[in-house]
Amino acid sequence: MAVSSYDTIVVGVGGMGSAATYQLAKRGVDVLGLERYDVPHTRGSSHGDTRIFRLTQPEHPEYVPLAKRAHELWREVETESGTNLLTTTGSVHAGPAGGSMVEDSVRSCEAHDIDHEVLTGTELSERFPGYDLPDDHRGVYQPDGGFLACERATSAHVTQAFEHGATIRAREAVEDIDIKERGVTVTTTRGQYSADNLVLAAGAWAGKHLDFLSDRLTPQRRVLAWFQPEKPENFRPENFPVFSADVPEGSFYGFPVFDRPGFKIGRTPASPEAIDPDEWEAEPTLEDEERLRPLVEKHFPDAAGETVRLATCIVTYSDDGHFYLDTHPEYPHVSVAAGFTGHGYKFCSVVGEVLADFATQGHTNNPIGVHQFDGRL
Repeated sequence: MAVSSYDTIVVGVGGMGSAATYQLAKRGVDVLGLERYDVPHTRGSSHGDTRIFRLTQPEHPEYVPLAKRAHELWREVETESGTNLLTTTGSVHAGPAGGSMVEDSVRSCEAHDIDHEVLTGTELSERFPGYDLPDDHRGVYQPDGGFLACERATSAHVTQAFEHGATIRAREAVEDIDIKERGVTVTTTRGQYSADNLVLAAGAWAGKHLDFLSDRLTPQRRVLAWFQPEKPENFRPENFPVFSADVPEGSFYGFPVFDRPGFKIGRTPASPEAIDPDEWEAEPTLEDEERLRPLVEKHFPDAAGETVRLATCIVTYSDDGHFYLDTHPEYPHVSVAAGFTGHGYKFCSVVGEVLADFATQGHTNNPIGVHQFDGRL
């Protein structure tokens, strides 16, 4: 079998891998991107029309500088591609007064002097009539949040990677990765390729490619729903901030109407089940819809019309909730981005930069301390 050679191979050309391929190609690297499905596709974590962007980071204050850099890079790729990717609506993190959602959100904003307000449920609904949260809840409003058009963003990264000379091969699943002391060889369903460096951005499949991550990553099935608003004006991007909310019905997140018809929401289940990304139920069910509708009827009643659409995606959890972004603990020419735990897409642009830094200079100046392997393996 003839072996084609490249400087760097990127495994997975979804949100993270497309950004890495673009950043590498832009630096003049001879880069090959390998994707098991289409570019973009609906079998992973980087689809569903929209993904939340926010500077507020209740997960950890150290995420904030990374989010700021991601914002800069999203605007750069918008300019280079001539494509609108990031829409600013503001963001809301809501929950019971004194609860972790509110307190951690405020802490992240205060740690980095980010403009924000804490509103009661009543104040929130007065300012944004689409909301109807309990008055004993609080909403942390941050004006710079919004949403990314995720398929459009992945496509923009790939298109610009092509402009800079990248090669991308879709419908080509990776069967084996042979990591050597120097270089790697990747065998796929169609061929074999060698490179000096490897970037692994394989989403739910990352644990199948690297044994040391296999028991630290848990792919899970998620369902999204779009409902017909009865007062459409309340759910336009200019009138409705994206949100994450802890309410008695559970933990949810949502978006204004954009491109496709319907108010979009998703649910973070308290006890999700692990799935095999090669064998899972991709078709949504009536039971899936019934888990989502009560939140809309109770807290966004003006959007509780008929169901417009249901869709599924895969969320891959890390063992501690912080995504992995680092070089391999034994092989510095292999870099890894994995376990984005349902809140990673906003970081794609800067993750791509970090992965390109690793492949071209062996380190990054971006703040990634909480995401490195040290002390976590």
